[in-house]
Amino acid sequence: MSTITQLSELSGEYALDTTRTRIGFVARHAVGPQVRGHFEEFEGDAHLDGDDPAKSTVRLTLRAASIQSHNKFRDDPVRAKFLDTKQHPVITFTSTGVEQVDATRFRVTGDLTLRGTTKSLTLDVESTGGESDAQGDVRVGFKGSAEIDRKDWGVRANAVDTLFVGAKVTIEFEVAAVRKP
Repeated sequence: MSTITQLSELSGEYALDTTRTRIGFVARHAVGPQVRGHFEEFEGDAHLDGDDPAKSTVRLTLRAASIQSHNKFRDDPVRAKFLDTKQHPVITFTSTGVEQVDATRFRVTGDLTLRGTTKSLTLDVESTGGESDAQGDVRVGFKGSAEIDRKDWGVRANAVDTLFVGAKVTIEFEVAAVRKP
C-alpha cells in the first residue's frame, strides 16, 4: 500500500466500506455513565473533488432499527418510542456544502432527516488519510462528530419526555470508503 498525500489524487466516486465504518452516538443519562451506541446497518456514497473540496458531496442512509447499545431494555424503547422506526425506518444525511478548514479538516453541512424532520447539520470532519493498494484500489478515511439536540428532530419518549436521557446527543463517526472503478 502507498500513502496518498495530495487531495487531488483522491478525486472520484466512492462507496462506503461498511465493514470498516462506525457510526455511533453518545447520550447523557441522568444516572450513571454516558450511553454509547452505534448503528449496525447503513450505506452511503460520496463524490470527492480533491481540486475543489467545495464540490464534494456525501449521502448516508442509516437503518433506524439497527440502533444498538447492547441493552435490550434500552434499545427496544428507543426504537419504538424515541425513533418510531415503524413509521420512520431510515435516518438520512445529504450534504449541501463542504468547507475546507485546513489541510485535513473540513466542515460538511447537510440535511439530516430524523423521525420525519429535516434540519441542517454541520459536521466537523477530519481526513485520516488515503492509500492505494497494489491493484490500484484507493481507500480514504474520515472521522468526526457533531452535537445535536434530539428534541429539535422530535425525538422524544412521550409528550412530556423523560428526565433520564439528556437532550444533547453527540454523533460520532469513523468512515472508510473505496473509490469506485
